[in-house]
Amino acid sequence: MSNIEEFPAAARRLTEYEALLAAAPSVLDAIPGAVYLCDHEGWLVRNNSEAAELWGQRPAMGDNRYRFCGSHALFLPDGTPLSHDACPMATAVFTGSATRNGEVVIERPDGSRFTALVNIRVLKGHDGRIQGAINCFQDISAHKEMEEDARKKSADLEDFFENSAIGLHIVGGDGIIQRANKAELALLGYTSGEYVGRHIAEFHVDAPVIGDILHKLSCGEKLDRYPARLRARDGSIKHVLVTSNSRFQDGEFINTRCFTTDVTELFEAERARRESDERLAATYEAATIGIAEADSEGHLLRVNDALCRMLGRSREELLNMTFLDYTQAEDRQEDALLYNRQISGEIDNYLIRKRAIKPDGTMVYLDVHSSSVRDASGGFRYGVRVLQDVTVAQQMENRIRESERHMRDLLEALPAAVYTTDATGRVTFFNNAAVEMSGRPPQIGDMWCVTWRLYNTDGSPLPHDQCPMAVALKENRPVRGAEAVAERPDGRRIPFIPYPTPLHDAEGNLIGAINMLVDISERKQADNRQKILIDELNHRVKNTLATVQSLARQTARHADGLEDFVDRFEARVLALSRAHDLLTRRHWENAPLEILAREVLVAVAGEAVSRISIDGCSVELNSRTALSMTMTLNELATNAVKYGALSTDSGKLAVTWRFQEEAGHQLILVLQWKEEGGPPVTPPARRGMGSRLMERCIERDLGGELDLAFESDGVNCRVSVPIETVQS
Repeated sequence: MSNIEEFPAAARRLTEYEALLAAAPSVLDAIPGAVYLCDHEGWLVRNNSEAAELWGQRPAMGDNRYRFCGSHALFLPDGTPLSHDACPMATAVFTGSATRNGEVVIERPDGSRFTALVNIRVLKGHDGRIQGAINCFQDISAHKEMEEDARKKSADLEDFFENSAIGLHIVGGDGIIQRANKAELALLGYTSGEYVGRHIAEFHVDAPVIGDILHKLSCGEKLDRYPARLRARDGSIKHVLVTSNSRFQDGEFINTRCFTTDVTELFEAERARRESDERLAATYEAATIGIAEADSEGHLLRVNDALCRMLGRSREELLNMTFLDYTQAEDRQEDALLYNRQISGEIDNYLIRKRAIKPDGTMVYLDVHSSSVRDASGGFRYGVRVLQDVTVAQQMENRIRESERHMRDLLEALPAAVYTTDATGRVTFFNNAAVEMSGRPPQIGDMWCVTWRLYNTDGSPLPHDQCPMAVALKENRPVRGAEAVAERPDGRRIPFIPYPTPLHDAEGNLIGAINMLVDISERKQADNRQKILIDELNHRVKNTLATVQSLARQTARHADGLEDFVDRFEARVLALSRAHDLLTRRHWENAPLEILAREVLVAVAGEAVSRISIDGCSVELNSRTALSMTMTLNELATNAVKYGALSTDSGKLAVTWRFQEEAGHQLILVLQWKEEGGPPVTPPARRGMGSRLMERCIERDLGGELDLAFESDGVNCRVSVPIETVQS
């Protein structure tokens, strides 16, 4: 039996992964570039200093946060976020796929980014299983920026050629068009296939011109805005300016770059300008209105024949004058001031009507339209003055103005309200009587009428657009026989009769209307007074007869004899007569209490009137109250003269009245009769006819109260009547 001891097998050879893992850190740092190593699960196990510097952080080995890469974040080149478990290193350790010259964007913790070129090799063991992978990467941001810059420059150059605003083409040394941009093709209307590849001479209208162009360029001469004509696809001719230079290589003419500027419109405009100048010159002289040019001092630089005829001066004479020389002295300053403002640029132009003097002393009226011609910088070059003789028109305007003034004076003098409107109904004129009637100044432009508010005669509102003036304008006919009521802002209403009449021009077209408003307030008041008087007369005749009958009966019943009856009855009838006289003078309308009291007391008291004082507020009594108050005051005065304070020289009488508010807020008129200084007073043994008459007048007829007191120092009487009775 053999006892041969087996020798140990040779030491196992390390794999690449194991060798890198076992290598000293300085080995990886010696590699010129960023390097890191991941195990078969992608965990970061080794990296060199350059990798940590590019990452902006130093991952701790064994830290579970760093898998597949030690970077803070990853992105695709287009900026799309790239998760670590989908990065090239993850693909390598999981699938065994290597990456050659791949690009990713790495973000550092501070937010800065750079583009990295990565090369990843899979590391396998002796048994072929993946042990890990190594990634060598480097910062290629500067290289990418250079690539992007070159790409942009190339794109800009291409864009400049293709999208240039002017035509651009390249012609080879043999005259064949090698390339043309969009503007060139659009200018001539050809497609690229129809234009490129053909000889440039085919498109030039003038063979000598293109021959000269090619000759100059082949000799190295530069062309600057060389005029030429090109034939477009539609047969039209394009006027162009060619700017070009040549490219030579080793002394050989290679090609030429040509800029083609379309000046067809400019050419046509210049031709039109020349034709316009020719027409303008002809028009200038053939015009029937005056035309002149003047410098900044007003010296005439050019005049036409019409202006010479207009001013009665020769061309030579006018060219030695300023336009102020022939201007009427009173009009020179205004024209000179306006022209100076025009020269300074303060105004662009102006219109003035002025007077000019001919050599024979004749005066003409001129309408002058002045404007300026300025240079490119806005400086004044010369003034253009267009003049029209308006002497006849001015004379006619003067006559019309005088006629209008006369008509306005006439309308203002009319006592009736007069106003006018245009064809649409807007007020154009009104006289002072219209202002007075409307109670306010109307406004020019008001519609249809100058009044504030309108009503029909029955009191219903009348809209202005339905008023007689509106009807006259809308139906184009005069309106007669209508009546309306105008209300002023102060509430007063005025009845009136309108006379709206349409106005027409010489051709019969409606141009407006005139309306006269006749105030019929007095007529209406007279009608009302007449009706009231007739009604009142019928009523008063009956009442008067009844009153006289009652006075006769009462007086006869208490008279001591026929003579006493006559005296008393006559006094009472006279008192009634005085009241009737006062009301008749006031048309049986309200009578002031003060006037009524004075007339009654003066008539009865005679010389004793100086010892009577009368004082009270302003109040007007209706006819019924006035009659009753007259009879009452007459009875009191008669008694005072015969038996009371006015029967002696020392007695006095005071009559006062006022408004007083009673319980229930009822307003009453209170009249106080107070006697003093007369004989001692004793109450009568029985009520006389006078007391009964006063009670009948105050309490029964007026619904008031009569309080008659026979005090020792004099009679005191208080009369109170409701205000509704006094003013109804």
